[in-house]
Amino acid sequence: MGWLLTIAVIIVLIFVGILFWLWNFYNRIVRSENRIDNAWAQIDVQLKRRADLIPNLMETVKGYMNHERGTLEAVTKARASMMSAKTPQENMDANNMLTGALKTLFAVAESYPDLKASQNFLSLQDELTHTEEKIAYSRQHFNDSVLVFNNTIETFPGVVFAKRMGKKEKQMLQIPEASREVPKVAF
Repeated sequence: MGWLLTIAVIIVLIFVGILFWLWNFYNRIVRSENRIDNAWAQIDVQLKRRADLIPNLMETVKGYMNHERGTLEAVTKARASMMSAKTPQENMDANNMLTGALKTLFAVAESYPDLKASQNFLSLQDELTHTEEKIAYSRQHFNDSVLVFNNTIETFPGVVFAKRMGKKEKQMLQIPEASREVPKVAF
């Protein structure tokens, strides 16, 4: 009779152990997916900060660059696209468009010595530079979070349970091909 009780206790302990392991694994997947959501929210905060800096920059630049209307309109259009984006991919596409427009704006600003010397312009340019660095760091954190999540659901035992939980591989943020080109420096 004692050995039946021992076997029953062992079976219950194994069953409880398996339940605990499944519960822990489920929580790991959920935490990992929540990290991705949090990482995207951090990117979104930085993109919003940058979008909020743009109108101040535009007002500073307008007085100096009256005949550079195309450049100013490109920045304004890119900012509007970013503010109306609904999905992370739309947001990143608009963000890439805004980055290109800002590069053009700063390149054109080189032709205006008074603008380059303006303390307001320099301050806004510095704030945008710091914000760009934060965006880059946030993108890296997002991609790291996606990597952890994807590894969790694509390796054993995650591959067994992830589909049952409705979890699919997440996409990392990619930089556009144009941004991968090495800039040409000429003197």
